[in-house]
Amino acid sequence: MLYITGHTNPDTDSICSAIVLSYFMDGAPARLGKLNPETEFILKRFGIMEPELIKSAKGKELILVDHAEKSQSLEDLDEGKLIGIIDHHKVGMTTSEPILFISKPLGSTATVISELYFNNMMPYIGGKNKELKPDLAGLLLSAIISDTVLFKSPTTTETDKQLAEKLAKIANIDDINKYGMELLKAKSSVGKMSPEEIISLDYKNFDFNGKKIGIGQVEVIDVSEVEAKKQHIYKALEEKFKENYDLILFLITDIMKEGSEVLVVGDNKAFEKAFNTTVENNSTFLEGVMSRKKQVVPPLEKYYIK
Repeated sequence: MLYITGHTNPDTDSICSAIVLSYFMDGAPARLGKLNPETEFILKRFGIMEPELIKSAKGKELILVDHAEKSQSLEDLDEGKLIGIIDHHKVGMTTSEPILFISKPLGSTATVISELYFNNMMPYIGGKNKELKPDLAGLLLSAIISDTVLFKSPTTTETDKQLAEKLAKIANIDDINKYGMELLKAKSSVGKMSPEEIISLDYKNFDFNGKKIGIGQVEVIDVSEVEAKKQHIYKALEEKFKENYDLILFLITDIMKEGSEVLVVGDNKAFEKAFNTTVENNSTFLEGVMSRKKQVVPPLEKYYIK
């Protein structure tokens, strides 16, 4: 059985890309964790069932979407058969055998999949040129909007915008900005969540030259929803740090202000040198920083692998 799955602590791009790609590949969409509120909103909006939760790669053929790091995938990934990876992040793993690998510097994995579809390239990756249904087009559009933060993120490209327009027509969405604000509100509804739930919404592990680094992020329209819980979030991060981490960063991204407050646990000096900033009271604000992939991971990786 072929499973298409995103990363642990799945976000909207991870889930929606897995669902749509599985349709073209005649596979089964899977998830490695709980859905976040935004993704639940989207699946309900388009009447799509959530993917199956899988906990092991054993006996499965797998295509990974939205990640290319073993630290973000199934712990026993090597016990399955990795068929391919479709992604838009840096390459963080090697394989013992050749696989299908497509990774492009675009705003989302959904954009990569959309580009394959509109260019009639699905057979090239072993899929079928099926018709893209309105509900699936809606999933791809939603994932692009989510990952590019309604095209505000520095990861946004003209390709993301152009394909979003095409997808919106198929999905019968007349106003992308209006729909995008609905998504962002769903994404930023964290007021009723516990600190632990907020941390796990979008959290990824990285291995930089043997150093275990955790980077989490929450994107909010109303910062006050998180502000009241910030100290409790920091204490939860300190507990997580005990799991043999060298550094944990947690970004509270203000969508409207277009910047992020970063909570820092662990090696403050490494963070300060990597970002040429100063940490005071365990945090600092990074103006214009909205993307973990493009603006946070590269400076850290450069620092640790120098």
